[in-house]
Amino acid sequence: QVQLVQSGGGLVQPGGSLRLSCAASGFSLPYYAIGWFRQAPGKEREGVACISGHDGSTYYGESAKGRFTLSRDGTKDTVFLQMDSLKPEDTAIYYCAAERLSLGEAMCATGMADYWGPGTQVTVSP
Repeated sequence: QVQLVQSGGGLVQPGGSLRLSCAASGFSLPYYAIGWFRQAPGKEREGVACISGHDGSTYYGESAKGRFTLSRDGTKDTVFLQMDSLKPEDTAIYYCAAERLSLGEAMCATGMADYWGPGTQVTVSP
């Protein structure tokens, strides 16, 4: 059974950091692109950062460039999103997702995925 188990998130002050984790079970990372998406109230879902399965290349959305870092631990089939210099506008529900045999950039651009995690709230507030 395929599952994406998310952890991390919570409340942080502006300028602070959080790390989100997405652990995959039931499939192997090299065959899937993994992406982080977010959706704030009243806004469309946005691709934050995505990583290709076959070579680990990363793609970042404009809002994430220079502040967020995406990485993966192949031994644990887990992908991490390190978020630094957080801003109030980063407040949203963050979802990880997996798409088979996809490139990270394409996944972030289309928002298409085969599997989705349950989402985790990130709130950036004084």
